[in-house]
Amino acid sequence: MAAAPLTSPQRQLLLDLELDQPRTFDNFVAGANGELLARLADLAPGSTALYLWGPEGSGRSHLLQAATARAAGQRAAPLLRGDAVGDYLTPPPGALLAVDDVERLDAAAQIALFRAFNSARLEGWTLLLSGPCPPAQLNLREDLRTRIGQCLIYEVQALSEEDKAATLRQQAAARGMRLDEAIVQWLLRHGRRDLPSLLAALDALDRASLEQKRPPTLPLLRAALQSRSDLA
Repeated sequence: MAAAPLTSPQRQLLLDLELDQPRTFDNFVAGANGELLARLADLAPGSTALYLWGPEGSGRSHLLQAATARAAGQRAAPLLRGDAVGDYLTPPPGALLAVDDVERLDAAAQIALFRAFNSARLEGWTLLLSGPCPPAQLNLREDLRTRIGQCLIYEVQALSEEDKAATLRQQAAARGMRLDEAIVQWLLRHGRRDLPSLLAALDALDRASLEQKRPPTLPLLRAALQSRSDLA
């Protein structure tokens, strides 16, 4: 028998469940990044300059968001993406200045970030930057690339398959889902296997299960993902 259509309150509940949770240090799956996580959690104003690198989905953006949120009471500037940086960077004294995806900086923004490096000690700024590759491989002007290379540099380590599987099980349990092990193994062997994509696939399964009032099964997961080319 076909499931009854969702009422407006039920559909709103599903929309609420899809809203992104704030990125914090507590909900970051550390894996082999324990030292990096501890350092970021203890950042003090004007303490240092750090550059984190790793591919899309590695968690570097999560860490910058978490650090910015943690420093909110210490005059943190808003987290900026490289393509949103303007001609000037003027955070208040003692602020955390975080710039994600520095490879997206245009020519004027590269000059602005270089000037920020020069002013950081005087202004008491902490610089926290991220990009997809080591500094030497960034397609930026040489003087800025050299300054980034002088930062404390961390590669955000990819999660192991065991870490990913454990995270899927934990997230499913938190949602009250009884997740068959076959689903976990299928997710780890098909489509995109970075953690954000895996959790998005779990979201899709959870949503389909709620909408159709069916238990979460592998056939239901496959059907839910058919229209999600971004997760294939």
